[in-house]
Amino acid sequence: MIDGPKPFPIEFRRDVVAVARKGQAPLSQIARDFGISESCLHRWLKLAEIEDGTRPGVTAAESGELRELRRRNKLLEQENEVLRLSPRPDRRPARSSAVHAPGGDPVNCQRRAAARGELI
Repeated sequence: MIDGPKPFPIEFRRDVVAVARKGQAPLSQIARDFGISESCLHRWLKLAEIEDGTRPGVTAAESGELRELRRRNKLLEQENEVLRLSPRPDRRPARSSAVHAPGGDPVNCQRRAAARGELI
């Protein structure tokens, strides 16, 4: 398996962007001096502007948050699927200790008794 080139350290990127922003030399010269391509320097400048808020785009923090939220959402969807496919527990209503008339609804019986102020 062939790995791509290792990314440059963030401190190095910040230093290169700072030098480029000073505007004391052409970007092509700065890129050559630091041993990177001119397109790489343009990309770093664009990303720095997004991070600073001077250019619209998704910041690294927002991108990380989106990635984490998508991961969490996927996990929750998988958990829901497992619960949906699992056998359902017995759905019989719990037995009520309320006394009610034969054929009457225990819930309504409890509500009527509560409305009268009676304890069940």
